[in-house]
Amino acid sequence: MTPQTPQHTSAWVAFTYASFIGAATMVAGGILFLPLDLWTKAYLAMGVTMLVQSCITLVKTVRDVHEGKRLVNRIEDARAERLLMEMGKE
Repeated sequence: MTPQTPQHTSAWVAFTYASFIGAATMVAGGILFLPLDLWTKAYLAMGVTMLVQSCITLVKTVRDVHEGKRLVNRIEDARAERLLMEMGKE
C-alpha cells in the first residue's frame, strides 16, 4: 500500500531548465535594453531576483506541506489497518 511517485523523464527536466533559462534571459535582456538609468535597471533586476527567490521558496514550502500531509495520511492508514487486523483476530 505504498503509492509510487511518478518520476520525471529527462526530456521534461531538460525542458524545464531550458524554459527557466530562456525566461531569465529574456527578462534580463528586456531590463538591459530599457531606456532607463542604470540605478533603475539595477532596481528592476533586484526585484526580479527577489521574485524568483520567493517563487522557489513558495514552491518548496507547498511541496513540503503536501509531502507532510501524505506522510501523516500513510501513518493514519497504517494505524487504521492495524486496528482492523486486531479486530479481525478477536
